Amino acid sequence: MPTMNLLQAINNALDIAMEADERVLCFGEDVGGFGGVFRATSHLQEKYGRERCFNTPLVEQGIIGFANGLAAQGHRPVAEIQFADYIFPAFDQIVNESAKFRYRSGSLFEVGGLTIRAPYGGGISGGLYHSQSPEAYFAHTPGLKIVVPRNPHQAKGLLLAAIRDPDPVLFFEPKRLYRASTGEVPEADYQLPLGEAEVIKEGSDVTLLAWGAQVEVTEKAAELAEKEGISCEVIDLRSILPWDVETVAQSVLKTGRLVISHEAPLTGGFAGEIAATIAERCFLYLESPIQRVTGLDTPFPLTLEKEYLPNHLKIVEAIKASIDF
Repeated sequence: MPTMNLLQAINNALDIAMEADERVLCFGEDVGGFGGVFRATSHLQEKYGRERCFNTPLVEQGIIGFANGLAAQGHRPVAEIQFADYIFPAFDQIVNESAKFRYRSGSLFEVGGLTIRAPYGGGISGGLYHSQSPEAYFAHTPGLKIVVPRNPHQAKGLLLAAIRDPDPVLFFEPKRLYRASTGEVPEADYQLPLGEAEVIKEGSDVTLLAWGAQVEVTEKAAELAEKEGISCEVIDLRSILPWDVETVAQSVLKTGRLVISHEAPLTGGFAGEIAATIAERCFLYLESPIQRVTGLDTPFPLTLEKEYLPNHLKIVEAIKASIDF
């Protein structure tokens, strides 16, 4: 298998999807000849022409409104929002149109072929307008799916599944890993299931849960904890909506402890929803309070990014607090 980075895997998935189905279109700000600000769509316009890979005006609400229209007419648009921070002008189109199209019509029409790609999260010193993690805003909206890959193999399989899924999908790509995460990726067309978490390391003392770039950070924390005799089970949630309650609950029933990490701020972060659900499901099996290791309840800083982001040392402290409770 060839070795790819996260960007190459995403580009490969888009290439395969466009070659297999002429209804798949890619568009967004600078995605055409320029290949996007991160080059995720490089060479796609060259291969498939301006009719299927093209630039849009700098208006996010228009990008998603246009994508909704295309999807409603049977196309499979893959719309890129240049940074996830820029998705908020399109919030109304996503939560009031994309998510509700099928429901409001009684299934007479829908936009299930829609995929929205967006680079998200910190790690590139982008400051407050290029570093946010907005997944929790959209998780409150029935009718959407939200997916976050952690490495190139996951990115390709999950993106192909998202493009072909019968529901509109928000696909958040951890930009810090675009070139930093590499690995073997099959050249062939393959899909990974949406809505299913993956247990990437089994353990018995504490369950560690994360998604996107935080999975790598959590794995590092697990290695440090295990040097002190603490056995950690590590789970990549992969899909925020729907999220895999059963896999997480089964793990917590075994370990009795749960530590959740995400980059978004603590208050209103998706870890809160997970903690509430697991407390309901596993209350009598919990050995200690559920721990959350997250970003801070402040705007995302520029010079203090490392202090803001949850790192492996913060997660280790939460693991110890859970064990010692």
